[in-house]
Amino acid sequence: MKDQAENLRRRLEARQNQTMARTIAVLSGKGGVGKSNFSLNFSISLSKRGKRVLLFDMDIGMGNIDILIGGHAPYSIIDFFENGCSLEEIITVGPGDISIITGGTGLMNLVSLDEEKYARFNEEFSSLMKNYDYILFDMGAGITHDSMKFLLCVDELVVITTPEPTSITDAYSAMKYIHSINKEIPCFLVCNRVFTSKEGKETLKRLQNAFLKFLDFETVGLGYLPDDRTVSKAVSKQIPFVLFNAEAAVSKAIMDIATRYANHSFGERLTLPKSHFLRNVKKYFLGK
Repeated sequence: MKDQAENLRRRLEARQNQTMARTIAVLSGKGGVGKSNFSLNFSISLSKRGKRVLLFDMDIGMGNIDILIGGHAPYSIIDFFENGCSLEEIITVGPGDISIITGGTGLMNLVSLDEEKYARFNEEFSSLMKNYDYILFDMGAGITHDSMKFLLCVDELVVITTPEPTSITDAYSAMKYIHSINKEIPCFLVCNRVFTSKEGKETLKRLQNAFLKFLDFETVGLGYLPDDRTVSKAVSKQIPFVLFNAEAAVSKAIMDIATRYANHSFGERLTLPKSHFLRNVKKYFLGK
């Protein structure tokens, strides 16, 4: 009886201490900057740090996660909205012990949510959020009217850029648009395909200074990834680069980024608000 009481107490304490997953949208101002590759390998890196991660491929019509891992998920979010599957049923176990949901035309289903669909989505996603530490949404390149609504729902944004001037300009424009509607959402910056550490640091600093000067908006430079041939080799083998060669420079760099993010070692200046993802979905998609 004593053991049973102790087990019950532990279960109750675990439930009380249970936290909801952070929802993170990974986006870029333009295509071709390695956004999906970052989303996949960042998810795996967080998993290697003991975090429970669900990766949601929201790149509608051009989802790359299946291609990068050399597999095809049997279900997508469409099966949840149209075929009666539960969210648990459409989850695929991915490499590095992460969970994956394929988006298909999932964003369009969210846009057309009615009260009944929202109630079902709210109930199941609430349960899902208790099972993970992070839920990452790999968004399509650029911003549409509908994807903008979704970006306003998540807890945090990770913006991917490269040192190319057009990529920097597009990343700034995307964040300017988002900031014009929501000035509170935390934003992290990652620079991909840098040739030197100096180039990576300068690119991040340039973007951060532009946000601060013109938008009065403080962002966090999360880190940068080197232009490493390991990435193209891993893509051709359809293996995430952090698993293909853990000793490669790019793999070590993304593991460092994941550690920094998971440990919140990016300064005291950023306060991460409580998650209101589902409340925001109701607000922006149902107008309530």
